[in-house]
Amino acid sequence: MSDKQVPEELDPEVAELIGLDSKKNDTPDFSDLFDEKGGVETAVETEQRREKFLEITKFEEKPKDFFKDKDYYKKVLSGEGESSHRVHEALTKFLKSQDPQDRTLYRGKLQSAYWNLAAGIASKIHTNLPLQKILLLRYGVLLPTLISKEQREIISKIIFDNNTGEPVYYTDEWLKAVASGKVSSSAMDETKQSSKNENQKIFTKLEKAKGQVEAQLALLKNKLIEMDSHEISLKEKINFLTKREIRAGHEGLKDVYNVSQKSVIGEATEILKQLNRLDREATSLYEELEEAQENYKTLSEEAKQLGADTEVDNAQIIKEFNTVRQMIKICVGRQGNHFPIAMQQYLRANINDIATRENVIHHMAAVEHLDPGIFLRTFRRQTNRIIPHVILVPCYGDRGICWEPFERFNRATSKGRIAIPMYPKDVRTAVIYALGDLRWQVAKEYAQHYWMEEGLTGKYYQWFSDRKMKGDVREAFIQDYYLWITKESEGTQKLDREVRGIFWRNMPFPQEIKDKLKNRGFVYSELYKKDLNISMSDGY
Repeated sequence: MSDKQVPEELDPEVAELIGLDSKKNDTPDFSDLFDEKGGVETAVETEQRREKFLEITKFEEKPKDFFKDKDYYKKVLSGEGESSHRVHEALTKFLKSQDPQDRTLYRGKLQSAYWNLAAGIASKIHTNLPLQKILLLRYGVLLPTLISKEQREIISKIIFDNNTGEPVYYTDEWLKAVASGKVSSSAMDETKQSSKNENQKIFTKLEKAKGQVEAQLALLKNKLIEMDSHEISLKEKINFLTKREIRAGHEGLKDVYNVSQKSVIGEATEILKQLNRLDREATSLYEELEEAQENYKTLSEEAKQLGADTEVDNAQIIKEFNTVRQMIKICVGRQGNHFPIAMQQYLRANINDIATRENVIHHMAAVEHLDPGIFLRTFRRQTNRIIPHVILVPCYGDRGICWEPFERFNRATSKGRIAIPMYPKDVRTAVIYALGDLRWQVAKEYAQHYWMEEGLTGKYYQWFSDRKMKGDVREAFIQDYYLWITKESEGTQKLDREVRGIFWRNMPFPQEIKDKLKNRGFVYSELYKKDLNISMSDGY
């Protein structure tokens, strides 16, 4: 970059505004912004198969000295070429401007320049990025002095690594997972258009084959877990059988089986039958898995020969980053604050008000307690609990969204993906909206062409149409889901009577909540009585 491109040195007032001492000449000079330093890598632990979320007991850690580095801003911009120059120039003018129109103009230019800078950093996520660039992608902190000392301390207390074992990612972690191939790229609208390309067709086949392998592997693992459970139960019963007492009056001779032990023989026999069945099913699943793996291997070799291998390149990473940017746009909404940089006036002053990984998991667990079926998916008579990938995006949106309910080529066992804004007005609300959106999209996808007639979406759509309601039916459902979780679960009647019945039957509260609600009003009492009647018949 030539000297002519370097902006003039900041005047003392602006330097003071952004926390720089002009006397010490700490204003970043672009001739110094190109030294790459060693960085920090984040590791996401392997998710374990669980029946529920583990309780979060630690929500923060000791404050780290992220923002005490006086060269933080310089290290963020270092090595980013023209995009860093544009950010620096736009930020300088934005902070200096006093006229509202000028400030709006420079704000727009700064936003555009920022996204170009962030995309460039994201494209290098598979390298050993400096910590400051990671923090930009994760928290949106470009210049630490744009947020208050208290806010800097709050962010520095956020637990940095994923110690939960849950698939909840900060943006930098998500991009790294995509870059490493641990997770698939998010679906994009351009997919149908690009499928005309021959290489893309092969890649699509490869992705589909990969989905089949993952689905078969998940089914097999569940079957083997079921076998393990039966074997443990069988061992317990055999141990009980072998503990025969000494026969009274016949010293040294063991007695025959007592009444309890004889009953166990029948139970053990039934377990053996179940194990025999499971063994046949597992054998079949192994054969199907090996066939799917062989197909995937063949397609992989074909893709390599055509140069359409699965290695994630910079263009794909940037594409994923742009997808995340689209998620951010939807989270913020048309009328929301789309400014992408962390600034003092937009941030809350409490760590509980930030959608950290731990806070989000805490609220997801609370929703799952009230809606136990939210993460359950049944395939081949097996019901699996599948937590979606959760991407925590640094923005000021108020609502979480579901980007896709599951991957295109593995509807059976793949994880969907939802996005949660990190700086919402209320974290709980953002999480509930995202899970309500997930509920709707999963139900709709399962019903496919009959989504307006069958299942949860069909019943809700028919009510929506019969009432001649206007607007987006999905949006109406999400709003009602929010009321279902926050109000109706407490016995506060906020929903239409028919909608309450639809929700009560299709995504019921746990029995303990129902038992409490039956005494909270006539409408709940009637629903509870109907449950008792239906339990004696063939169902809903």
